[in-house]
Amino acid sequence: MLDRCDRLQIAVADRRAAARTFMALLGAEPARETASRHLAAKITVLALGESEIELCQPDGAGRTQDHLGRHGEGLMNAGYSSWEFERLAAHLEREGVPTLREDGRLYLGPPATPGLPMVISPSAARRRVGPVSFLYETTNTLASDWRQAAATYARIFGLDPSRFSEIGSKRFGYQGTLTLFDPPSRLDRIELSQIVDPNSAMGRFVARRGDSLYMAYVETHDFPAIKARLVAGGARYTPRGQDPAAELDGLWVHPKDLHGLLLGVSRTGLAWEWSGRKDLVPPLPN
Repeated sequence: MLDRCDRLQIAVADRRAAARTFMALLGAEPARETASRHLAAKITVLALGESEIELCQPDGAGRTQDHLGRHGEGLMNAGYSSWEFERLAAHLEREGVPTLREDGRLYLGPPATPGLPMVISPSAARRRVGPVSFLYETTNTLASDWRQAAATYARIFGLDPSRFSEIGSKRFGYQGTLTLFDPPSRLDRIELSQIVDPNSAMGRFVARRGDSLYMAYVETHDFPAIKARLVAGGARYTPRGQDPAAELDGLWVHPKDLHGLLLGVSRTGLAWEWSGRKDLVPPLPN
């Protein structure tokens, strides 16, 4: 019943300064200003491709201020959407998952989820903005068993485990699965990454936070434009390959340059390479 990775809610000290960063480095555009009593935040919403980024600045004591005090700037909630929103809401209630409804969206998280705070919205078609195509992944890092986490998400969101794709990385020290919502039509999923190397960057993160929300991934239809923006803005990034200058497939932007957000960027279709459908990866353009 989940359709898309829809948005990210990021705790920031200054939402206007953060907006300038995302606009300069990723080509995001202003969408609207809003607020949340649940998050105790004033929020600047940016359009990023077909997705949205919510930059949440504390508006007094509450969840956003608590996040900044405990962790600093960074990812606070992963956002997903559903075309069957009310049906999903009823299903969550039947499954005994506590939710809070605000402004037509549902908030839920631990202990009903393995460390992943989230917000679920009704799906909506949006005009694509800038060089980013869409958000397609948020990563749920785990000290606990990824198989149990996968079973939890399949149950509470009505997902089909036969469509998931197991993953593992010696480079980054994890194993797990991709809870793909609608393959091969879309890449959208929650990545479940159980730590197998405690000395990795991901391992050190989980040592501090346990089961948690770690990072996000976007697809771009104009990878050279994204890379040029990062270079022009002096942002640090790690290429998938060995040579940053020659990289044409993907990269990871350092969280210190995106207000605490670790963001992966991949060219169109590349992510099918590790998502169970290598036949869907298009060749690099000439």
